[in-house]
Amino acid sequence: MGKETSGLQRRKMLQGAAGAAVLGGFPHIAGAQAKVIRVGMPTILSGRVAILGTSSRAAVQLSVKQFNEMGGAGGRTIELVDRDSKGRPDEAAKVTRDLINNDGCEIIIDAEASSGSFAVQEVVRDLPTLCVHTCSETSSLTADPKIHVKTAFRCARQGIHDAVAGGKYASGISKAKDLKRWMTCSPDYAYGRDNTAEFMEFAKRFDPSIELVDQVWPKLFAPDYTENLTKLLQAKPQAVYSALWGGDLVTFIEQGNLYRLFSKFDFFSGGLGDGPVLTAIKQLPVGMNTAYRYNRFYPDKPGNLAFAEGYNKLTSQEPTNWAWQNSLACQFIFEALKRTNGKTDGMTLAAELKGMNVKSPFAVEDGITMRDSDHTIIGYPVAWGRTVAKLPYVEDFSPVAWSEITELEAQWKAGKGYA
Repeated sequence: MGKETSGLQRRKMLQGAAGAAVLGGFPHIAGAQAKVIRVGMPTILSGRVAILGTSSRAAVQLSVKQFNEMGGAGGRTIELVDRDSKGRPDEAAKVTRDLINNDGCEIIIDAEASSGSFAVQEVVRDLPTLCVHTCSETSSLTADPKIHVKTAFRCARQGIHDAVAGGKYASGISKAKDLKRWMTCSPDYAYGRDNTAEFMEFAKRFDPSIELVDQVWPKLFAPDYTENLTKLLQAKPQAVYSALWGGDLVTFIEQGNLYRLFSKFDFFSGGLGDGPVLTAIKQLPVGMNTAYRYNRFYPDKPGNLAFAEGYNKLTSQEPTNWAWQNSLACQFIFEALKRTNGKTDGMTLAAELKGMNVKSPFAVEDGITMRDSDHTIIGYPVAWGRTVAKLPYVEDFSPVAWSEITELEAQWKAGKGYA
């Protein structure tokens, strides 16, 4: 009887071991590929420009929820892990390292402003994790081959594309209204400097009669713009370009309204077209010129409207430019994960992203392409319009064909030594 009991116990143990293997009892064999994919997001979640981070995060949360509900990739679902960099490049680098080394994140969605994205780029140079920059618009991040990282991509608009469209748009108004005297007022950091230089370069290229009479450079996150506004009033320009964005732009316009500033010249803004920014301004001047950022009615596609409504339900706000860019980034990442059956090796995913085209509700035509040559997107809306008093707040978009944008971009790259 003792032998029979012993044999029965051994059979039960073997059955239990087999069951454990089926249920993941041997994780290094059966369960490793099925573990949750942790995606890290360094971004700005506090301070005056926190809208960049909160809207980016909301868009990714919405996309991750949909991805997980559809079963993920290779049996793997996604968990988002976000960290607040507070808008500091050193903190952006630190939290990115922590996300990879300590939190086990296998993919990075870099939702930093340009000041932080260059720091994140250097982290992923050392730790070759797939990284998709979703907010930085400084052209050199992807245009300069010296900065290139094999596992880093940009799923965001960039300054040179907007500069071509903005320069052409502005020159049309400049010629029609004889606007010769121009000034600029942009934040004093890489994006502000580069974006402003590119805009003015193409504005003068399309209208050589434009004269740049002065430039003012407020600090990023400046609390008061009185000094800058006074210079604008004293110089009496006919037109002003600004690369201010987010809460900085809201504050600048509200302080400018106290001086009735925007009735004195034509104003061109690269960052005004975000719905929450437009609605945060207590008295939005009509007739301001702004680059497309996001608009639920442009492109006029059911998927675009559906995205806006889904995002609005989650946040009670209109999507921002950063929101659609992060949503699109998720689309690229998820497609790469599906193609690799859930494998997250940085170089493996990078090989899939290079040259990938995805059908997107944000595309000018059918799809947006992650360009192979410099790891940045083309095919998204590049257009300028004018502010109106109610939803959608910007109308009469004037687009520029991508064939013209890429031709002039190639000339610009050659002039910079990037080609």
